[in-house]
Amino acid sequence: MFVGIFQVELLLHEAQSLKEKRFVLNSLKARISNSFNVSVAEVDQNDLWQRTTIGMALVTNERKFVDEVFTKILNFLDGESTIEVIKHQVEVI
Repeated sequence: MFVGIFQVELLLHEAQSLKEKRFVLNSLKARISNSFNVSVAEVDQNDLWQRTTIGMALVTNERKFVDEVFTKILNFLDGESTIEVIKHQVEVI
């Protein structure tokens, strides 16, 4: 069994308040969760309105699958025009 943990720090260009950040972030988390079947949560920078860190988790029986899914998520995030990926980190247990 492999547990993949993916942490991504994001810059949200269009968020001008915490309320707008929550709206953008909730939509983004739902799209990621529904498209890639991973658990998603905001894990840091909760009080900043243009920055956030989201964490994602995936449990599977193949290491290769963890890498594939997280690469697809990163490509998805890079394709979003209102979001900038600042840094990301992958850990597999």
